[in-house]
Amino acid sequence: MSPKPRKEPEIFEHVTTWIGSTLSFTLHTLAFLCAFLIGLSGIASWNTVLLVLTTVVSLEAIYLSIFIQMTVNRQSEELAEVSEDVEDIQEDIDEIQEDMDEVQKDVDEIQGDIGEIQEDVEDFTEEKAPAPEVVTLEQLTIDVRRVLADLEALKEGR
Repeated sequence: MSPKPRKEPEIFEHVTTWIGSTLSFTLHTLAFLCAFLIGLSGIASWNTVLLVLTTVVSLEAIYLSIFIQMTVNRQSEELAEVSEDVEDIQEDIDEIQEDMDEVQKDVDEIQGDIGEIQEDVEDFTEEKAPAPEVVTLEQLTIDVRRVLADLEALKEGR
């Protein structure tokens, strides 16, 4: 993450936002009307009123354009950072997708192995169906060893 931005750009953004507000529009309109009323009423000469009004409006326009450009620059930097983050996230997604594909292949192989083992167990139990007499512990031990040997043979056969 990038360091926290300085306070100045926030102030400039607030000024730019305020200049674009309805309140600012209303206050500017009232200020212009007052300037024209001063000129019409004769409190000051038209030349003086227009000179002051033109100077104030020009200075305001200069500073406003600077504030707007600073805001645009800051937003451009933020967009560049977001773009980099999106690229990083896309790379992570691609890696995760590759990993998921590998996991799916492994799961498919394991399912196939389980199916083969189950078939072997079924074949083995059909061949070695116990007689109606009681199966001894020794016979069970022999059968378990044989199943384990078959499983080891299957593993080595891969």
